Amino acid sequence: MKRKVALITGITGQDGAYLSEFLLNKGYIVHGIKRRSSSFNTARIDHLFQEASKDSTFILHYGDLSDSLNITRLIRDISPDEIYNLAAMSHVKVSFDTPMYTANIDGIGTLRILEAVRLLKLEHKIKIYQASTSELYGNAQEIPQNENTPFYPRSPYGVAKLYAFWITKNYREAYNIFASNGILFNHESPLRGETFVSRKITLAATKISIGEQKVLKLGNLNAKRDWGHAKDYIESMWMILQHNKPDDWVIATGLNYSVRDFTIKSFQKLGIELEFKGTGVDEVGVVNKTESNNNISEGDILVRIDPNYFRPSEVNNLLGDSTKARKVLKWKPRYSFDSLVDEMIKSDLELAKKNIKSQ
Repeated sequence: MKRKVALITGITGQDGAYLSEFLLNKGYIVHGIKRRSSSFNTARIDHLFQEASKDSTFILHYGDLSDSLNITRLIRDISPDEIYNLAAMSHVKVSFDTPMYTANIDGIGTLRILEAVRLLKLEHKIKIYQASTSELYGNAQEIPQNENTPFYPRSPYGVAKLYAFWITKNYREAYNIFASNGILFNHESPLRGETFVSRKITLAATKISIGEQKVLKLGNLNAKRDWGHAKDYIESMWMILQHNKPDDWVIATGLNYSVRDFTIKSFQKLGIELEFKGTGVDEVGVVNKTESNNNISEGDILVRIDPNYFRPSEVNNLLGDSTKARKVLKWKPRYSFDSLVDEMIKSDLELAKKNIKSQ
């Protein structure tokens, strides 16, 4: 039987790495697009390249969603069965600093893929997955949020992704392209970028626990997110493209926790009980109890608020309702919030200890 061919943009990211491994295990030939960089940026997928490149089932190409001709040429030459568009400037806070770049890559970049498929007359061959986001809901008009909840993005990232969502839907309806949006809520893992709040917390907590860092600085502790594991979420991407018709899908755990909750849970995994005191920018995370940790004592302040991490417009409460995906696709998350944090803490603690040994 002919092997399916997948093209993944953003293959060097968290989701791209997990999805590549998932598809290779299903017998796909996987092509990935990565941006040219003067430094190596393939750490998450190096093991796949070393294993799968031997039999030409994992192939990397240089490219960028800002380059229409490059994208069109790659799609023509590869002629994939499925395209997973995961590439994006995905850091919400940074999108306020780089709004035009974010719009170009996250918004128009999606259009470039759709238009390439149309111009190449491959609309009846290729299925397209568009990585959408819970940031579309922004100032949420209802809780929880499902496929029918009105969008209200609160960042250049969210607005760019809103364009991507609607242009995907438009090409689906105008040109009969199999193009689906996966509205994925926050999904984390040990592969999450170090500047994202979840990984920032687990990295800092582990470093603090072994005496390599003194304080963790955070922004809005009250922001609540529906946190899932990336491994669960990349499986939903594949399931969305195996469905018999294109559609839009919310993927979420149905439970949410605040940044404060995530912080407490992370330190708890390391035997450190935190208590938060004060309000606003003066709120601090204080050690209430610690299990024989030589680096930390009761009363130590381990968490402080830094206003530099506040966004110009905040998103306070995201909670997903994935009833449709659970009923129709039979998707459900395997990881709990507790097991997610546990895995991230164990991984970052091991990393922190390795770094000490290498010094």
